[in-house]
Amino acid sequence: MDISQIRKDTLHCEDKLFLNSAGASLMPRVVIQKSHEYLLEEEKLGGYKVAALKGDEIDGFYSETAKLLNCRADQIAFAANATDAYSKALSAIPFKENDVILTTDDDYVSNHIGFLSLQKRFGIQIVKAQNTEDGDLDLTDFENKIKEHAPKLVAVTHIPTNSGLVQDVESIGSLCQKYEILYLVDACQSVGQIPVDVQKIKCDFLSATGRKFLRGPRGTGFLYASDKILQSDLAPLFMDLRGATWDQRDHYEIMKTAKRFELWELPYPFVIGMREAVKYANDIGLEAIEERNQQLLDRLSENMKVINGIVRYDRGSVLSNIFTFRKAGVSKEQMIGHLDTHKVFYSISQVDNARIDFEKKGIDWAVRISPHYFNTFQEIDQFCEIVASVS
Repeated sequence: MDISQIRKDTLHCEDKLFLNSAGASLMPRVVIQKSHEYLLEEEKLGGYKVAALKGDEIDGFYSETAKLLNCRADQIAFAANATDAYSKALSAIPFKENDVILTTDDDYVSNHIGFLSLQKRFGIQIVKAQNTEDGDLDLTDFENKIKEHAPKLVAVTHIPTNSGLVQDVESIGSLCQKYEILYLVDACQSVGQIPVDVQKIKCDFLSATGRKFLRGPRGTGFLYASDKILQSDLAPLFMDLRGATWDQRDHYEIMKTAKRFELWELPYPFVIGMREAVKYANDIGLEAIEERNQQLLDRLSENMKVINGIVRYDRGSVLSNIFTFRKAGVSKEQMIGHLDTHKVFYSISQVDNARIDFEKKGIDWAVRISPHYFNTFQEIDQFCEIVASVS
């Protein structure tokens, strides 16, 4: 990995301590360039003509994303964001009263809101598996709850937005395959940060966003759909001419590919930008990115251990590059003012972003930082010095 070149490709990474890739990362220059070039072509020729001329380049989004996930291009649908993709997957499942969704305490806030909405409308049940003492998902309890409740859907977030925990989505996938249960994975914080292989996970749906560790534009994401989904009649509740063909007055034919989960009107400049972001990650290689990220995380973890008063809130046997913490005696307002003064880019996780997890931890906020492979060890050291100096 050529860090020097990567940082040259990442404009404006030198004038700040950017540690918020779990929020919205810095995009490689080529992402902006290609999106801008496409938009300028639309200015000259109009959107319809440019889309017709750039069909192969647009198709590159699907092939690059398929390469990223180890699947086929026809199993990928573009989405406006991870929640858009996730909601379309949920809407494709014909829930009825007393159907069960089996999930975890560590799923994303928007996913929980979606489950509660389904509960309110259809009377479904929401069951949560337990965690072990070290914070991992209790797979024995998970299987027991599958046997007890026969869930219609298993839904798990790979890496929660509020914690560095990496959940064992592959073992869960094996259980779902064993008991023939639909399986939905939220990978919005894992795609682009670590390798994600849908063949190993054995999921039926996987949703992700572009703006986080993939370093794509805001307003981009995707949904993966397995062959089991594509060979069935499962489709989102509302489709248009992109997802189906109106073949008779009183009938429509569902698109055979994952494009059944798209709408006809797509933001093609962003589709092109997303293609470039995925290609950039593919060209570097997710194994190399994961290795570099682990080195940065190790450096950060060791440095933070020796700072007086630091309490880290990430629990689990496998942790990712999301690091949440507070410093004893330092209020949220003090921490925000100190980090802002030193041009640190970060996020504050609030209790309403992770109510179950934060209530178990007895906190209502935490600082969340998320270094990525374009960061340097010197930046990690500098950040830790800044944290050490706040009081």
